[in-house]
Amino acid sequence: MTRTPTFEELFRDCQRTAVHLEMRDAYMKSDPAFIDWKAGQDLDPAERWADWHTLVTAATSRGVEVRRARIVSTPVSEYIRFEYDVTDGLNLAAGEDVRWLSRRSATDLALPGNDFWLFDSSLVLVNHFDGDGENMEVELTDAPEVAKLCESAFEAVWQRATPHAQFALA
Repeated sequence: MTRTPTFEELFRDCQRTAVHLEMRDAYMKSDPAFIDWKAGQDLDPAERWADWHTLVTAATSRGVEVRRARIVSTPVSEYIRFEYDVTDGLNLAAGEDVRWLSRRSATDLALPGNDFWLFDSSLVLVNHFDGDGENMEVELTDAPEVAKLCESAFEAVWQRATPHAQFALA
């Protein structure tokens, strides 16, 4: 049996595109950064998540297009407000393009049941979370039908979504 690559290896091996679709209103509320943000502490996202920032910056520097789309309920949850607050200093600063879509505008879109990363339109990393948004496990597949579904879903969301700088939280 072959060894499953790490997320970092998947990102480093990516040649053209890495897209991420997020569809939950909260993730890992036990995250110390979220707890600090709730307490009013200032965060430097690029410093707090230095490994992530370095990984994405390296990918975008070599020409990989990194896009993230977030489907969110409105009004947004406290956790989504946190994500919005750190997006400039983390995601955009590393070279990602981020868009937001109100869940109300996604009703007629065919979406997979889980968040995912799609690398080079062919390799899907599915994220499984528990009911509280805590990471449970990831699943990696190169099944063409799954990659096609994820790519189609992501592009449909992307076309409707609002760029980060223009998205209103309220």
